[in-house]
Amino acid sequence: MRIELSRNPGFLGVSLLALAIATPAHAAEADAAEDASAETEIVVTGMPATYNNSATDEAMILQQPPVASALDLVDNLPGVQVQEGDAFGFDDWSTAVSVRGFQSNLDTQQVGITIDGLPNGGSGYGGGAKANRYIDTMNIGTIAVSQGTADIGSLSNEALGGTLDFVTSDPLEERRVRFSGAVGDFQAKRIYGRFDTGNVLGGVVRAWFSASYQEGSDWVAQSAQNNRQNYAMKFIVDTPVKLTGYVSFDDALENNYDQIYSADQYAAAPKTDGLTAQWYGVPYEDQAYRRAWATLRQNFFAYLKAETKIADTLDVKVAGYYHDMAGRGDWVPQYVVDVIADGAGKPQSELNGGHKDGGAILGQIFFVDANGVALTPRAGCVGHITFPYGGTSDPNYDPACYPAGAIGAQSYRHTHYRKDRTGGTADVAWNATFGEVDNRLRGGAWYEKTHRQEWRDWHNVTDTSVGPAYDSLAYWTQYRREYPQDTFKWYVEDQAIYGPVTVTVGAKQFINHIERIDAFGESENTRFKSTSKVLFSGGVQFEPVHGLNLFGGYAENFKALTDALLEYNNADISQLKPETAKNWEAGARYQTGWFNGSATWFKSKFSNQVIFVPNSTQAGNDYLSEGDGKFFNAGGIDAQGFELLAQARPLPGLNLYASYTYIDATYRGTGNDALDAEQGMHPGNRVTGIPKNMWVLSADYHTGPLRVGVSGKYTGKRFVNTSNTWQADNYLLTDAYIGLKGEAFSHLLKGIDVSLTVNNLTDKNYLGGISGNAAWIGAPRSAVLTVTADF
Repeated sequence: MRIELSRNPGFLGVSLLALAIATPAHAAEADAAEDASAETEIVVTGMPATYNNSATDEAMILQQPPVASALDLVDNLPGVQVQEGDAFGFDDWSTAVSVRGFQSNLDTQQVGITIDGLPNGGSGYGGGAKANRYIDTMNIGTIAVSQGTADIGSLSNEALGGTLDFVTSDPLEERRVRFSGAVGDFQAKRIYGRFDTGNVLGGVVRAWFSASYQEGSDWVAQSAQNNRQNYAMKFIVDTPVKLTGYVSFDDALENNYDQIYSADQYAAAPKTDGLTAQWYGVPYEDQAYRRAWATLRQNFFAYLKAETKIADTLDVKVAGYYHDMAGRGDWVPQYVVDVIADGAGKPQSELNGGHKDGGAILGQIFFVDANGVALTPRAGCVGHITFPYGGTSDPNYDPACYPAGAIGAQSYRHTHYRKDRTGGTADVAWNATFGEVDNRLRGGAWYEKTHRQEWRDWHNVTDTSVGPAYDSLAYWTQYRREYPQDTFKWYVEDQAIYGPVTVTVGAKQFINHIERIDAFGESENTRFKSTSKVLFSGGVQFEPVHGLNLFGGYAENFKALTDALLEYNNADISQLKPETAKNWEAGARYQTGWFNGSATWFKSKFSNQVIFVPNSTQAGNDYLSEGDGKFFNAGGIDAQGFELLAQARPLPGLNLYASYTYIDATYRGTGNDALDAEQGMHPGNRVTGIPKNMWVLSADYHTGPLRVGVSGKYTGKRFVNTSNTWQADNYLLTDAYIGLKGEAFSHLLKGIDVSLTVNNLTDKNYLGGISGNAAWIGAPRSAVLTVTADF
């Protein structure tokens, strides 16, 4: 079954009316939230702290279909912005997340991500893994967001600003079997199963096991072949030493979207990214074949946590984890690289089973004759190829400039990524009372050993007139390198409570060592150390009356230089400095039985910004560059603003939510006008991708078996390029869901639930994620129908 709302608007009204009269609710995700909140109520405004924090609630989980990425669930929280090129978040390449002006996207990673409080190992495309690689959406209990300074023990090398902690739901205390299936637009299909054991072995142990498979296509022409499998389990052993374990294996294949490189390009074709669904047999054109733009990733992640209390004064928590990632990124360059010296007039070994490791580039092969001998275009011929990237007049690429029977030469390029991490954490807190002061002294450490490998090989496309199938043996391995790394963090914090006043003071430090080992000996093996100074933090809370919490805090944050800087043979990183940030915030949060809200002012000073400039441009891609771009320090960013959040339950079953974010984020520059001009930086200009204004309005109503909800998020105008000459328009996206539990019809159907979720209800055209002075087009309207059965 396929729902084509984007092509049949009339279907929307009929479906909503039919479901309102006769059908069900999205209990699958609702129960997931309830699972997580069985012991602690989830409060959107977060827990009392010296910094602002918030969390997803049941309504936010309901507003996204289970086929969606885990990242989509935090988009309505204040200060947060999540944008994806794909309707269901299948494409990591086009995914962008920002918190208070700090961003994680294709060209930078500044937002921390943790899984049940443990580090994700980075969010970069080449060696990282965002939360959607670890967790199935239906296994999420909640997502805790620290918009600014965050907890001192937060475990991330990237958290210059906010941190997103994706918390898996705990096993249920009662046995349950759950099956769920979904179908939707763009060939979306999903099946999910989970078994909760309930309390076993005398009530000491409980666990769940889950498996899911989902697939879908792109929204442009439905040619992509996206699919994902996820297998996971979690257990809790409730003894004096409480044990919690989690294991996940995730296998994903995603076809990518291309960026839009100018306002004129978007105005001329607002519903296509320029990639094609058809193989034309002309290498220059087929470099834009969507199925050959691919991301393949396998992630295995496991942890074991232990926590206990000693003599009612010491809280001890330790954890160990392991993560293994194997991945690949694909492109189809419109030539074969000449790397093997065969001699003039002889068949090219690259097309006939030859292989070479490393070495210099001798040239490029564009067309060959029937014997595999390289051809040159006719003298004076001018190319007339009009697509893609504005076309080209280069005769090397135009088959009309070669003799009849000429055969196009093309490569299938693989960049392979492997990464394994082993780490451990320890956190100890001593609770004591000194007179009228309750004191909590806390300290901890984090150590992680990482081994990342990257290599790139080029395969000959076997027959360019037929399709992208390629020779299994690579004709050239361009490079092969290893990047061992170790990370150490220590922290200490003291918290004193005197009546309604809480004062917190802390310090932390990061120490990182990174190496490069070149298997081919073409670049120098090297090693560098990226160490922060001692970073201080502190804050005050004051509760003058019950329910009112006033707070203020300050924190210094740090991001270590990454091994991506070592992907270039001749890169000079001696002048690069690690990124740092100073964050201030102050605000108030208020909670009553039916209302909770918060207001927060924040300011950050981001220094030594490392800018990444990708190889993708309006003129095409630089396929031969060994890295994916270049890096330089570009001064920094100054940002300030405020966040407002309100949630009310004025009537039984009715939940109202609103948030507003104002951010003024501008580039500070290097202080050297000539250097700023050379690097394309413009001090005082607004930061790309960050709107000044964002707001969310949401209403959810639950009565008996019926559930219905609608939300709208407004995103203000954003600049796409650092020169601020291209501005993306503001837009309002509306999401809606409706559902009914089977008990509305019969007690025998109590365990059945059906829901319809519609995202981008009004089918708004807009630009989504922004990076590298370019943008991805946002996805159109999409609908998903989900059926869930519990036994």
